[in-house]
Amino acid sequence: MPTPKFEKGKSGNPKGRPKTTVPTAPLREIILSDMPDIIGKLAELAKGGDVQAAKVLLDRVCPSLKPQALPVNLPVADTLAGQGGEIISAILAGRIPPDIGGQLITALSAQAKIIEIDELTKRIEALENK
Repeated sequence: MPTPKFEKGKSGNPKGRPKTTVPTAPLREIILSDMPDIIGKLAELAKGGDVQAAKVLLDRVCPSLKPQALPVNLPVADTLAGQGGEIISAILAGRIPPDIGGQLITALSAQAKIIEIDELTKRIEALENK
């Protein structure tokens, strides 16, 4: 086995990249020194009705909420087709949103493929053993 180039857990550059070599470092310093004025101006514009300024402030302070799926309770059917029917019925009845129902159908389809591959593998092994 060849010797590794680097020792595990030991940095090849313990001091790291010098901050002065980062191309954006000077720009960041300028912006940082003016940040209170920039935020003040954005707030002033937002108060005056500037929607874009308000959006910039809100996006930084209150990021968009990510949708969270609620638990789904459906009757369990004996077959995959039956379970798909239960999902579709729940979508049509408004018990689950269509996007969640679509995700469930996609997961059910993936499960069907897994079962199909498993059954084919077992059949091939049985034929090889004969």
